[in-house]
Amino acid sequence: MAGRGQAEEQQRTYENRRRVRGERNRRLQKLRSELTERTFAHLYETGGMRRVHLRGRNNILKRLVVHGAAFNLSLILRKMLGAGKPRQLQGLAPQILALLARLSMWLWAELSLKKRRSGITDANAPQPFAGIDLMRPRLAA
Repeated sequence: MAGRGQAEEQQRTYENRRRVRGERNRRLQKLRSELTERTFAHLYETGGMRRVHLRGRNNILKRLVVHGAAFNLSLILRKMLGAGKPRQLQGLAPQILALLARLSMWLWAELSLKKRRSGITDANAPQPFAGIDLMRPRLAA
């Protein structure tokens, strides 16, 4: 009985060794090292995650998730804008301002359209601070 289990174990070891040394595994390992391991190396070394001054595994995991999300966001920004770091954004100020201007114009158009549809005019619009003098401080009673 013991010899049979040992033979199966030996066969599985040989099969694993054959798979690890195969061409497919080398290709997958290279891809993994390019995509995954380089990202985590960057997070831990350059991003300062090697030493985390937090207590508790859950807090450390939360910090790692936020750090990874910020890294992914920088990749998306780099792809969309051509910049993913704050220093690189300095040269993109005109593009960012144009984007913000377009966004604010779109938002303004949507809000004015919504006002027109609901029949609200400036005269009958609700006043959020009606009857309150914001310049005069209120004294506690």
